[in-house]
Amino acid sequence: MSEPNVMLEESWKNVLSEEFEKPYFKELRSFLQKEKVAGKIIYPLGSNIFNAFNSTPFHKVRVVILGQDPYHGTGQAHGLCFSVQHGIKPPPSLVNIFKELKNDVPFVIPPHGCLQSWTIQGVFLLNAILTVEANQPASHQKKGWEVFTNAVIQKLSKERSGLIFLLWGAYAQQKSVLIDDTKHIVLKAAHPSPFSAYNGFFGCKHFSKTNEILIESGETPVNWQI
Repeated sequence: MSEPNVMLEESWKNVLSEEFEKPYFKELRSFLQKEKVAGKIIYPLGSNIFNAFNSTPFHKVRVVILGQDPYHGTGQAHGLCFSVQHGIKPPPSLVNIFKELKNDVPFVIPPHGCLQSWTIQGVFLLNAILTVEANQPASHQKKGWEVFTNAVIQKLSKERSGLIFLLWGAYAQQKSVLIDDTKHIVLKAAHPSPFSAYNGFFGCKHFSKTNEILIESGETPVNWQI
Protein backbone atom coordinates (compact mmCIF):
# COMPACT_ATOMS: atom_id res chain seq x y z
CA MET A 1 0.00 0.00 0.00
CA SER A 2 2.95 2.33 0.29
CA GLU A 3 3.98 4.21 -2.79
CA PRO A 4 6.71 1.71 -3.79
CA ASN A 5 4.18 -1.15 -3.57
CA VAL A 6 1.47 0.55 -5.61
CA MET A 7 1.44 0.85 -9.37
CA LEU A 8 0.06 4.37 -9.37
CA GLU A 9 -0.15 6.41 -12.56
CA GLU A 10 2.65 8.99 -12.63
CA SER A 11 0.59 12.20 -12.60
CA TRP A 12 -1.42 11.01 -9.58
CA LYS A 13 1.75 9.84 -7.84
CA ASN A 14 3.19 13.33 -8.20
CA VAL A 15 0.02 15.04 -6.97
CA LEU A 16 -0.54 12.69 -4.02
CA SER A 17 3.03 11.89 -2.93
CA GLU A 18 2.68 13.82 0.34
CA GLU A 19 -0.43 11.84 1.33
CA PHE A 20 1.44 8.52 1.33
CA GLU A 21 3.84 9.84 3.98
CA LYS A 22 1.20 11.13 6.39
CA PRO A 23 0.45 9.21 9.62
CA TYR A 24 -3.16 8.42 8.66
CA PHE A 25 -2.07 6.67 5.48
CA LYS A 26 0.56 4.64 7.27
CA GLU A 27 -2.11 3.59 9.79
CA LEU A 28 -4.44 2.67 6.92
CA ARG A 29 -1.74 0.57 5.30
CA SER A 30 -1.07 -1.18 8.62
CA PHE A 31 -4.79 -1.88 9.09
CA LEU A 32 -5.08 -3.47 5.64
CA GLN A 33 -1.97 -5.59 6.19
CA LYS A 34 -3.32 -6.85 9.52
CA GLU A 35 -6.67 -7.72 7.93
CA LYS A 36 -4.93 -9.79 5.26
CA VAL A 37 -2.71 -11.53 7.81
CA ALA A 38 -5.89 -12.38 9.75
CA GLY A 39 -7.23 -14.13 6.65
CA LYS A 40 -9.84 -11.52 5.76
CA ILE A 41 -10.87 -11.33 2.09
CA ILE A 42 -10.55 -7.74 0.89
CA TYR A 43 -12.15 -6.30 -2.25
CA PRO A 44 -11.11 -5.17 -4.76
CA LEU A 45 -7.92 -7.10 -5.43
CA GLY A 46 -4.81 -5.12 -4.60
CA SER A 47 -4.02 -4.52 -8.25
CA ASN A 48 -7.41 -2.83 -8.69
CA ILE A 49 -7.55 -0.63 -5.58
CA PHE A 50 -6.27 2.36 -7.57
CA ASN A 51 -7.94 1.43 -10.86
CA ALA A 52 -9.77 4.77 -11.10
CA PHE A 53 -6.48 6.64 -10.79
CA ASN A 54 -4.56 4.42 -13.19
CA SER A 55 -7.36 4.59 -15.77
CA THR A 56 -7.84 8.38 -15.70
CA PRO A 57 -4.65 10.43 -15.20
CA PHE A 58 -4.94 13.60 -13.12
CA HIS A 59 -4.58 15.95 -16.08
CA LYS A 60 -7.16 14.03 -18.15
CA VAL A 61 -10.02 14.11 -15.62
CA ARG A 62 -13.03 15.95 -17.06
CA VAL A 63 -15.94 14.48 -15.07
CA VAL A 64 -15.96 13.13 -11.51
CA ILE A 65 -18.60 10.65 -10.30
CA LEU A 66 -18.37 9.95 -6.59
CA GLY A 67 -19.47 6.73 -4.92
CA GLN A 68 -19.23 5.61 -1.30
CA ASP A 69 -17.50 2.25 -0.89
CA PRO A 70 -16.81 -0.78 -3.08
CA TYR A 71 -19.24 -3.60 -3.76
CA HIS A 72 -18.62 -6.36 -1.23
CA GLY A 73 -19.73 -9.40 -3.27
CA THR A 74 -17.46 -11.92 -4.97
CA GLY A 75 -15.93 -10.60 -8.20
CA GLN A 76 -17.86 -7.34 -8.22
CA ALA A 77 -15.51 -4.53 -7.22
CA HIS A 78 -12.68 -3.51 -9.50
CA GLY A 79 -11.80 -0.05 -8.30
CA LEU A 80 -14.37 2.04 -10.17
CA CYS A 81 -17.47 3.37 -8.41
CA PHE A 82 -20.77 1.81 -9.50
CA SER A 83 -18.96 -0.48 -11.98
CA VAL A 84 -18.70 -4.27 -11.87
CA GLN A 85 -16.46 -6.60 -13.80
CA HIS A 86 -17.57 -8.41 -16.94
CA GLY A 87 -19.60 -11.52 -16.16
CA ILE A 88 -21.08 -10.02 -12.98
CA LYS A 89 -24.75 -9.07 -12.83
CA PRO A 90 -25.19 -5.28 -12.59
CA PRO A 91 -26.31 -4.33 -9.03
CA PRO A 92 -29.55 -2.36 -8.50
CA SER A 93 -27.96 1.11 -8.41
CA LEU A 94 -26.18 0.44 -11.69
CA VAL A 95 -29.39 -0.89 -13.22
CA ASN A 96 -31.01 2.43 -12.33
CA ILE A 97 -28.07 4.36 -13.81
CA PHE A 98 -28.66 2.46 -17.05
CA LYS A 99 -32.38 3.30 -16.93
CA GLU A 100 -31.61 7.01 -16.57
CA LEU A 101 -29.04 6.82 -19.37
CA LYS A 102 -31.57 5.17 -21.70
CA ASN A 103 -34.09 7.95 -21.00
CA ASP A 104 -31.52 10.74 -21.26
CA VAL A 105 -29.09 10.00 -24.09
CA PRO A 106 -28.78 7.49 -26.93
CA PHE A 107 -28.03 4.38 -24.89
CA VAL A 108 -28.74 0.68 -25.27
CA ILE A 109 -28.75 -1.19 -21.96
CA PRO A 110 -25.76 -3.56 -22.18
CA PRO A 111 -25.43 -7.17 -21.01
CA HIS A 112 -22.63 -6.20 -18.60
CA GLY A 113 -21.90 -3.52 -15.99
CA CYS A 114 -18.27 -2.59 -16.68
CA LEU A 115 -17.83 1.20 -16.93
CA GLN A 116 -14.13 1.05 -17.82
CA SER A 117 -14.74 2.69 -21.22
CA TRP A 118 -15.90 5.87 -19.46
CA THR A 119 -12.58 6.22 -17.66
CA ILE A 120 -10.49 6.59 -20.81
CA GLN A 121 -12.74 9.49 -21.81
CA GLY A 122 -11.89 11.42 -18.65
CA VAL A 123 -14.65 10.18 -16.34
CA PHE A 124 -13.04 9.64 -12.93
CA LEU A 125 -15.04 6.99 -11.04
CA LEU A 126 -13.98 7.59 -7.44
CA ASN A 127 -15.23 5.80 -4.35
CA ALA A 128 -14.74 7.68 -1.07
CA ILE A 129 -13.56 4.39 0.48
CA LEU A 130 -11.34 2.20 -1.69
CA THR A 131 -11.53 -1.19 0.05
CA VAL A 132 -14.06 -3.38 1.86
CA GLU A 133 -14.12 -6.75 3.61
CA ALA A 134 -16.01 -9.45 1.70
CA ASN A 135 -19.71 -9.48 2.55
CA GLN A 136 -19.26 -6.69 5.13
CA PRO A 137 -20.57 -3.44 3.62
CA ALA A 138 -18.90 -0.23 4.85
CA SER A 139 -16.45 -2.31 6.94
CA HIS A 140 -13.51 -0.05 6.04
CA GLN A 141 -15.21 3.23 6.89
CA LYS A 142 -13.22 5.67 9.01
CA LYS A 143 -9.94 3.79 8.54
CA GLY A 144 -8.31 6.59 6.58
CA TRP A 145 -9.61 6.24 3.04
CA GLU A 146 -11.99 9.18 3.42
CA VAL A 147 -9.11 11.44 4.40
CA PHE A 148 -7.20 10.29 1.33
CA THR A 149 -10.06 10.71 -1.13
CA ASN A 150 -11.02 14.08 0.38
CA ALA A 151 -7.47 15.15 -0.43
CA VAL A 152 -7.96 13.83 -3.97
CA ILE A 153 -11.11 15.93 -4.44
CA GLN A 154 -9.38 19.00 -3.01
CA LYS A 155 -6.40 18.54 -5.35
CA LEU A 156 -8.72 18.31 -8.33
CA SER A 157 -10.63 21.38 -7.18
CA LYS A 158 -7.52 23.44 -6.55
CA GLU A 159 -5.25 22.44 -9.42
CA ARG A 160 -7.77 21.87 -12.22
CA SER A 161 -10.59 24.03 -13.58
CA GLY A 162 -13.84 23.42 -15.44
CA LEU A 163 -14.45 19.93 -14.09
CA ILE A 164 -17.96 18.52 -13.79
CA PHE A 165 -18.75 16.81 -10.48
CA LEU A 166 -21.78 14.51 -10.34
CA LEU A 167 -22.84 14.10 -6.71
CA TRP A 168 -25.61 11.55 -6.20
CA GLY A 169 -27.15 11.23 -2.75
CA ALA A 170 -26.50 12.90 0.59
CA TYR A 171 -23.14 11.24 1.20
CA ALA A 172 -21.64 12.43 -2.07
CA GLN A 173 -23.22 15.86 -1.73
CA GLN A 174 -21.44 16.39 1.59
CA LYS A 175 -18.23 16.50 -0.47
CA SER A 176 -19.37 19.67 -2.22
CA VAL A 177 -17.66 21.70 0.54
CA LEU A 178 -14.35 20.45 -0.89
CA ILE A 179 -15.11 21.79 -4.37
CA ASP A 180 -14.67 25.39 -5.53
CA ASP A 181 -17.91 25.94 -7.45
CA THR A 182 -16.58 29.19 -8.91
CA LYS A 183 -14.15 27.05 -10.97
CA HIS A 184 -16.14 23.86 -11.44
CA ILE A 185 -19.67 22.65 -12.22
CA VAL A 186 -21.41 20.67 -9.48
CA LEU A 187 -24.54 18.69 -10.42
CA LYS A 188 -26.55 17.12 -7.59
CA ALA A 189 -29.28 14.47 -7.61
CA ALA A 190 -30.68 11.68 -5.46
CA HIS A 191 -28.73 8.45 -5.23
CA PRO A 192 -29.53 5.83 -7.91
CA SER A 193 -30.29 3.23 -5.25
CA PRO A 194 -33.79 1.68 -5.51
CA PHE A 195 -34.53 3.35 -2.15
CA SER A 196 -34.06 6.86 -3.54
CA ALA A 197 -33.88 6.85 -7.35
CA TYR A 198 -37.50 7.98 -7.70
CA ASN A 199 -36.80 10.97 -5.43
CA GLY A 200 -34.81 12.83 -8.05
CA PHE A 201 -32.25 10.59 -9.72
CA PHE A 202 -34.62 9.52 -12.46
CA GLY A 203 -35.06 12.54 -14.68
CA CYS A 204 -31.96 14.38 -13.47
CA LYS A 205 -30.50 14.19 -17.00
CA HIS A 206 -26.97 14.49 -15.66
CA PHE A 207 -25.51 12.61 -18.61
CA SER A 208 -26.90 14.91 -21.29
CA LYS A 209 -26.19 17.98 -19.12
CA THR A 210 -22.57 16.85 -18.77
CA ASN A 211 -22.20 16.56 -22.51
CA GLU A 212 -23.86 19.93 -23.12
CA ILE A 213 -21.35 21.54 -20.75
CA LEU A 214 -18.43 19.78 -22.42
CA ILE A 215 -19.58 20.81 -25.90
CA GLU A 216 -20.05 24.42 -24.77
CA SER A 217 -16.45 24.30 -23.53
CA GLY A 218 -15.24 23.06 -26.92
CA GLU A 219 -14.60 19.55 -25.64
CA THR A 220 -15.61 16.16 -26.98
CA PRO A 221 -18.78 14.81 -25.32
CA VAL A 222 -18.63 11.52 -23.42
CA ASN A 223 -19.83 8.44 -25.29
CA TRP A 224 -21.82 6.88 -22.44
CA GLN A 225 -22.51 3.66 -24.32
CA ILE A 226 -20.49 0.82 -22.84
